[in-house]
Amino acid sequence: MAWAPTSLADLLDHTFDTVIDVRSPAEFAEDHVPGAINLPVLDDAERARVGTLYTQVSPFDARKLGAALVFRNAATHIEGALADHEGGWKPLVYCWRGGQRSGSFAWLLSEIGWRADLIEGGYKTYRRLVVDMLHRDVLAHRIVQLGGYTGTAKTELLPLLAARGVQVIDLEGLANHRGSLLGDMGGQPSQKAFESALAGQLCRLDPARPVLVEAESSKIGDLLIPPSLWGAMKRAPWIELSAPIAARTEYLVRAYDDILRDEAGLQAKLAPLKAHRSEALVARWSELSAAGDRRGLVRSLMEDHYDLAYAKSMKATAPTVLTRIEAEGLTPAHLDQVAEQIAEAVQSIEM
Repeated sequence: MAWAPTSLADLLDHTFDTVIDVRSPAEFAEDHVPGAINLPVLDDAERARVGTLYTQVSPFDARKLGAALVFRNAATHIEGALADHEGGWKPLVYCWRGGQRSGSFAWLLSEIGWRADLIEGGYKTYRRLVVDMLHRDVLAHRIVQLGGYTGTAKTELLPLLAARGVQVIDLEGLANHRGSLLGDMGGQPSQKAFESALAGQLCRLDPARPVLVEAESSKIGDLLIPPSLWGAMKRAPWIELSAPIAARTEYLVRAYDDILRDEAGLQAKLAPLKAHRSEALVARWSELSAAGDRRGLVRSLMEDHYDLAYAKSMKATAPTVLTRIEAEGLTPAHLDQVAEQIAEAVQSIEM
C-alpha cells in the first residue's frame, strides 16, 4: 500500500533512506520533493514518444512500449546508481501521480528485496500540500519584515542574524535575485521550485517564534511571493534600517560589481526606467555608466529613483514600525553591531 502523508511536514520528515523521483529530467528540473534524486524511467524523448503513441495509435501499444523502456532504464539504474545499496535499504518512489512509472519501479525494487514504498498520488500529492500551505491556508508563522532604503545591506544581515539564533528566510536567496531592476543573478528557479524551497524552510521553523524576512514587493524578479506569505508580510510589523548615503553608495558599488562592470547589460536594464523617470535622467545614468563613474551612477539611482520609490511605498502601506535602527556605516564591524541590535529587537517580540 502506498504511503499517504497527512501534511507537508509529515512528507518532509519521512523516515526513508532515499527519495527517488522517476519522472523525466524536464519534470524533475521544474520542481521536485526536496532532497529527491532523479532516476528517470523514461527520459524526455521517451516520454514524448510513449505519449504520442498513446494518442495516435492506442493505449495498449503505448503501455507495451512504455513497459519495455521503463524496465530497460530501471535495469540501468540498478546496475549503476543503486548498485551499492544493501538489503535493508528503504527507498520512497514517486512519479507524476503515483501511477505506472513509479509503481513499476517500486515493484522491481521490492522484488530485489529492498523495502520500497510509493507516495500515494505521487508529485501531485506533494504539490497539493505545498499549495495548501502557501496559497490556501493562513500562514501559521509570525512574520517580521526588515525594511530600509536600498543599499542598507539587509540581505547581508540575514546570515548574521541566523547565527544569533534569529529565525530568518532569505527570499532573495531562494529566488536567486537581488530584488531590484538591477538584481539579476544569472537565472531564477521555476515558480514551483521557488515555492518548494520556501515551504521547506517554513516547515523547519518554529511558528511560535518570529520569522524575519527582508521587505520585498510582491515579485522578486519574475517570481511571485505566494499569497499566504504575502498576506502575512502585509500584516507584519517592521524593523526599519537606515544608513548614510555615502555608506550605502560604497556598499552597492561592491555588491553590484558584476552588474556595474557589464555596461551593455546595464544599459539594457536602465532603459525600462524611462517609464518611471524622465528620459533626461535615464540618459544621465547612461552617461555615468559609459564614463565608468560607478559611484556617481549608484548614488543618483538611489537618490533619484530607489529612495523616491521606497518613500512612496512606505506612505502607501504605512506599516507598523517596531523600531528604527541607524547604522553608522556598513563595514563588517558596523553590520555586526546592527545585527546585535536587530536580534535584540526580535527577541523582545518573542517575550
